[in-house]
Amino acid sequence: MKSLRDVIASGAAAFGAWSGMPAPFATELLARSGYDWMCVDMQHGQVGSVESLMPLLQVINAHDVPAFVRIPWKTNFAVAMHALDYGAQGVVVPMVDTAEEAADVVRALRYPPEGERSWAPVRARLLLDNYSPASANEHVFCFVMIETRLGLDHIDEILSVPGVDGAYVGPNDLSVSHGGPPLPTSKNTLLSELAQRVLDACKRSGRVAGFHADGPDEALYWAGRGFQVVNVCSDTGLIAAGSAANVGKIAAGRRQRA
Repeated sequence: MKSLRDVIASGAAAFGAWSGMPAPFATELLARSGYDWMCVDMQHGQVGSVESLMPLLQVINAHDVPAFVRIPWKTNFAVAMHALDYGAQGVVVPMVDTAEEAADVVRALRYPPEGERSWAPVRARLLLDNYSPASANEHVFCFVMIETRLGLDHIDEILSVPGVDGAYVGPNDLSVSHGGPPLPTSKNTLLSELAQRVLDACKRSGRVAGFHADGPDEALYWAGRGFQVVNVCSDTGLIAAGSAANVGKIAAGRRQRA
């Protein structure tokens, strides 16, 4: 199974897509497209149960795409455990504010003696040869989301926690929490300044820097800034944008014929 770490080690930015719909076929279409990684969104997406999670991970795994799950909340360790048991390579944890919260997350994602994860790798054992607590601990990837004032203020302490592999910028909340607009683009000068602080902290600590961009142009921009893991799109966003573009063309054609 391909690892996100392998993609990053190549020196190229890793571009991914988010799956927020509990629809395996939609997830399969994304997985076949050639993204470097994918994430199932259980915080703001419509994937609301562990029962709907497993089929999505099966589809992503079948296409050898590193699979991640954003859990509903930073203390929802039960869902994090299910995600890893079902075949996720790593977990994206929202709204992490302190090193203590980050340490709690790390313990939930790793088997003893490094953590407190319960042993039941339902599907995970199918994805790694000679699956063991040690190999699973080495394989798992922990992304903490930096998207609050507290999180940014404490970012150096958070990234110093052993087992935290990277910081992932949640641009809307990071901007809003500092008095800015929910505008997740390079046009948001406040966001640009805040994101740079995250990027600098990742460089200081040797951690992976991730950014949740919206669209290929923005994704390339943030990758050019130095972010190593960058989102490009989501399933719902693609449907909305594609549908709006089609309707716009039809409307333009009607006006020309009128």
